Amino acid sequence: MHSKSVYPVSDFGGELRVPGDKSVSQRIAMLAALAKGTSEIRGFLRGEDAMRTLGAMCSLGASVKFEGNLLRITGTGGKFKEPANPLNMGNSGTGTRLLAGLLAGQNMTVIMTGDASLSRRPMGRVKTPLEQMGAQIELTGEKATLPMTVRGTPLHGIRYELPMASAQVKSCVLLAGLFAEGKTTVIEPRPTRDHTEKLFQTLNIPIDINGLEISIQGFGRRGPQIAARSLIVPGDFSSAAFWIAAVAARPGAELIVRGVGLNPRRTALLDVLRRMGARIEVHFTEEQNDPIGTVLVRGARLRGTEIGGDEIPNLIDELPMLAVTGTLAEGRTMIRDAAELRVKESDRIAVTADHLRAFGADVEEYADGMAVRGPAKLHAPEKPLASHGDHRIAMSMAMMATFADGPVILHDVDCVATSYPEFWNHLEQLGGKMK
Repeated sequence: MHSKSVYPVSDFGGELRVPGDKSVSQRIAMLAALAKGTSEIRGFLRGEDAMRTLGAMCSLGASVKFEGNLLRITGTGGKFKEPANPLNMGNSGTGTRLLAGLLAGQNMTVIMTGDASLSRRPMGRVKTPLEQMGAQIELTGEKATLPMTVRGTPLHGIRYELPMASAQVKSCVLLAGLFAEGKTTVIEPRPTRDHTEKLFQTLNIPIDINGLEISIQGFGRRGPQIAARSLIVPGDFSSAAFWIAAVAARPGAELIVRGVGLNPRRTALLDVLRRMGARIEVHFTEEQNDPIGTVLVRGARLRGTEIGGDEIPNLIDELPMLAVTGTLAEGRTMIRDAAELRVKESDRIAVTADHLRAFGADVEEYADGMAVRGPAKLHAPEKPLASHGDHRIAMSMAMMATFADGPVILHDVDCVATSYPEFWNHLEQLGGKMK
């Protein structure tokens, strides 16, 4: 487990491109592996989560080849082969939950395992709808976690109301619906990320979107016939979010992020920061399945705000960084309706609150969020901060360290590579200092 010492800086900002979107990369890997022919993908993320998903698709019969920034995936034409060994999904909750749906209707048995962090995360939320469709899913222990065994069976379509706003569960059910007989409909309580729906449309898979109801007509056991094609993975907005928020809270700083994905169901952070007084401009440059563009941020004095309700699913990954931003803003920043944070790679509510207090911030923790009062004079914690194996905690605390009054030691930062292998290089590129 590696550690980093991050130092405070006064001059921070510049220009960069963030790596490819993790969620889009994983979904493309699955659908390109299902297609007939060779798909060409530009910008695929080489972070550990996406690479684990790509490796799983190779175990299921696809073949892949990187040529610089270009990835070629030769698909199976819809005929996956049964893997000889369990699929090790590493830390990828998205890959695991989506793949469970994709495999539920296949004529094979597949076991999925993961690292210690993933093995603590709940999988019952995908088991329930898949079993309603006729799937056979076996989980481990009272908490219904990995290892997971998927025994492929004939599926039938269902009408399923999501008990929580979850793009992963929604996508799992839709992917299973491709191999079901009849119609599958998912009803969301709130809008969530729609990368799966957009990729279906891009790949000419019929899908009907009516507000919060998403429906597909299943293709039965043979599955859909998808033609290979060229695809672009936009820069990951959740990766850009760390820099955007850190610069927004630093008067006099300026940042340009180019080539970043600007799907409106991913960019609620920009709306929140603007409410706080941030100076942000967005310029759209191109669009394939998702809009892509440039974000310009100029630092300003921020004020606290209320964060909750329908915007939460569309900034769930950014909430630890928004809590950091709240310590730098004038007044109270309240985060509510975010209980989902407690079952991420770590309990992000408890861990974030503990770490903010270690910097001297005024934090009140709730079951579904927290309240932060600022602006706080941030002191370097006396003891090293643990990431708890959570990449977003590690990166959020690295950003907070740049505002502290001394160096901050972060333990177990290897997890950052799951989503953002270039993070530490980009931190230095923008003026950060560490050792």
